[in-house]
Amino acid sequence: MTTLAILFNGLPDIARVMLILSLIAAAGLALGQIKARGVGLGIGGVLFAGIAGGHFASVAGLKIDAHVLHFLREFGLILFVYTIGVQVGPGFFAALKRSGLTLNLLAATLVLLGVAVTVCIHLVAGVPLPAVLGLFSGAVTNTPSLGAAQQILAEVGAPLADQETPSLGYAVAYPFGIIGILIAMLTVRTVFRLDPVAEARIFDERRRAEVENLETLDVAVRNPSVFGTALRDIHLFGDSGLVASRMMRGGRLCVPHPGTIVQPGDVFHLVGPRARLESARAFLGELSEVTLTTKGTDVRWDRLVVTSNHVLGKTIAQLNLADAYDVVVSRVNRAGVELVPSPALRLQFGDIVTAIGKPDDLARTAGLVGNAPRRLQQVDFIPVFIGIALGVLLGSLPVYIPGMPAPLKLGLAGGPLVVAILLARLGHLGPLVWFMPPAANLALREIGIVLFLAVVGFLSGDRFLETLLHGDGLAWIGYGAAITLIPLLIVGLIARAVFKLNYLTVCGLLSGSMTDPPALAFANAMSPSEAPALAYATVYPLVMFLRILAPQLIVLFLWI
Repeated sequence: MTTLAILFNGLPDIARVMLILSLIAAAGLALGQIKARGVGLGIGGVLFAGIAGGHFASVAGLKIDAHVLHFLREFGLILFVYTIGVQVGPGFFAALKRSGLTLNLLAATLVLLGVAVTVCIHLVAGVPLPAVLGLFSGAVTNTPSLGAAQQILAEVGAPLADQETPSLGYAVAYPFGIIGILIAMLTVRTVFRLDPVAEARIFDERRRAEVENLETLDVAVRNPSVFGTALRDIHLFGDSGLVASRMMRGGRLCVPHPGTIVQPGDVFHLVGPRARLESARAFLGELSEVTLTTKGTDVRWDRLVVTSNHVLGKTIAQLNLADAYDVVVSRVNRAGVELVPSPALRLQFGDIVTAIGKPDDLARTAGLVGNAPRRLQQVDFIPVFIGIALGVLLGSLPVYIPGMPAPLKLGLAGGPLVVAILLARLGHLGPLVWFMPPAANLALREIGIVLFLAVVGFLSGDRFLETLLHGDGLAWIGYGAAITLIPLLIVGLIARAVFKLNYLTVCGLLSGSMTDPPALAFANAMSPSEAPALAYATVYPLVMFLRILAPQLIVLFLWI
């Protein structure tokens, strides 16, 4: 052991740090893949590998530069929360609208109940504030919350030992945080005697009834009142949810324009929701006996990917493709959702437009919109680092509140998250595009969280066993279980009993409120339905923000 320590300590400072963190990361990721009945530690395995590494380093006398460790910890946290914000940003504000209001209110209630239980444990049981902050973060398996807790303790001048104490509480409470949410899901299922397969079927039936899928219909004009009228005047160019993408006149297939005058015998290929198509058929005439297919004609259709910076943010009307390029856009696919190309619809990076026209005209349109699928797999790092810089600046801005011992800040966990959400929602600013391929986003996010957890575990490793075996570790486990279960059970039962939410939606709500991907995977395994994932994505952004803010407010109100 002494020889190993001498050899290790003889390495350069950076080499020692990278060696120990790489070993911790590899061992922790392998540990996280071990599952019992389908449940494992996941990325949390890195934390426990870090604790073991920290304990071993302390016993063996290995020397590690603390300043480098602190930098890597904060950099990993920034990388993690920024990529989360980029991922959820486009859907964040939509989730706050009416459709997601109930879910977000329930999720916010769950967070507030967790804060209330945490404060009660501190005030009634006398658990030190730094420790209870760690219990709060670990009990809800939220790593950015831990980072925020450590930062605010540093801001108020807490001793260095107190700044590291939250990581101990986090590690103690984390395992039951993972198990507790599964217990809550099964409790709701047992109390109401629910069948996940039946719940999935009910959800899918309701969703099909609510979602207006785009369909097509060939309609022959027979109504004399529309003869001599331009298509734009009878709302067949997207403004009412319908698009005339092709027309046949005199036996010849061609591309209609907004100014095309309707004549007797015209046949139009309409795209839109079924109900609107039927209304248009009843108004215009009757179903056509002729199918308007592009086969055997000089008209083609193609899917074009929007990748050109010149068209980002422009509306369908501004592009004026029908008049300028003799091409009609029949639908726009955005993140898997088909949209009617209304004149006011603004194009975003990665949109897939279905265009109809002649081959040469389609080629010119492809040049206009970019149509470079490879760009969807490339990361433009200039916007990434600009976004991180803006996030760090925002997180550092102090908000002074009278009577508080320190100003309120979003910190390195909240600032990058808020900026990333806003920039991802904005989409682009001039040549800067805040789009990140999912694979690249996931890779950067994993690197960030692995760095953060490895360092957090390593720094607390020398105190973990002592706390668990000879200190208040067992009591802390019980307190952490209370922080986990009490809010989950209250909100889960209310969501089903009072709001009559689908059981799989409740599971997604609970998973998202705990920002716990393993719990979401458990819910998905019950039945092949997208209900859990939709609920998870709806509440995740707001919950992440609240869980980062909560430790700061607890410290600012209770720190003495």
